[in-house]
Order: sequence, then C-alpha cells, then structure tokens
Amino acid sequence: MRYLSHPQVLIEPHKDIDKWSLNELGLQRVHQLAERDVLTGTTRVVSSAETKAVETARPLAAALGLTVEVRPRMHENDRSATGFLPSDTFEAVADRFFNNPAQSILGWETANHAQQRIVDEVNAVLEGPITGDLLLVGHGAAGTLLYCALSGREIDRKHDQPNGGGCFFSFSTLDRRPRATWQPMELMS
Repeated sequence: MRYLSHPQVLIEPHKDIDKWSLNELGLQRVHQLAERDVLTGTTRVVSSAETKAVETARPLAAALGLTVEVRPRMHENDRSATGFLPSDTFEAVADRFFNNPAQSILGWETANHAQQRIVDEVNAVLEGPITGDLLLVGHGAAGTLLYCALSGREIDRKHDQPNGGGCFFSFSTLDRRPRATWQPMELMS
C-alpha cells in the first residue's frame, strides 16, 4: 500500500484552499508517474475529495483502468479559519500546528484531531479483504500525521514530506508499519 501526497499546486489566494488545482509542474509529475509501470498491481485508488488530490488520483487511476473512490474525510488538516496565508506566515503556523498537537492554532483543526480522522479513514478503507495494491492519494500534513501514527512516533514536523509535495511512503497491509520514510514520487517502484 502507498500513501501519495499531491504535488505542487496553483496558489490562488482568493479561492478556497480545498479547491486549488495542481499547477503545471504538479500536473506534469502526475502524468509522468501515470506513464510508468510502477503502479501495476494497484487495484484500488482512494482519494481525498479536495481538487488537488482528485487531480492527482484521476490520471493514475485512468492509466490503470480504475475509477477513483473519493473519501471526503481524507482531507488535509482543516485550516479554513485562516484561509490563504503568505508562505512565511503559513510555515510558521504549520510549525506551531505540529509542535502543539492538542491546540487549535488560529482556529485550525488540531493535529491530534486531524491525525485521528485520517487514521480512522484509512482503517475504514482497509476494512475487509484486500486484493492487490492500494493507492491512497491525499495531502502532506495529513500524510505526515498518518505516517507518525503508523510508525508509532510522536507528531513532529521532522517527519514531514520533503520537496513541497508529490511524495509517498509505503506501508504493510499486515502490520500497517511504514517501510520507509517519504520519498519523491519519481522514486516510486
């Protein structure tokens, strides 16, 4: 099983964050991944309902002859209270989000709540028999929270994805432990 975060997005400050699309580089990276045979054996593609995640999942599913199963509760941490924040401000608030997991920072969903939500959603997806490989498509912060939970680590931004998106980690269906840390999607094999 793999969890893949969406790659680079087109930042549109006056648009709801969950409606942001992939930018040209992000789309290019997704299409390059779809053209490779590395997802052969994937029998199910499950995505967050956010536009950027769906735009990542659809070409990958189409290349496999699959449809995307959309799970709205797989969304990124809810930061609608602030909406768009300039990059420096966003990074500082994100640091506070990870450093204070029980606190709501500027009205954001707490890291603890977001972690429990994403873990519950992944557990729901994994209920019942699993045949073939599963690809979960989501977001960086939610994925990092999932990674921390699956690996038995405290919530900490040091486990966040590198390169600003378009990264993945694999985990076992048996013990649900990550096999490695985040890697760029180009290294998927």
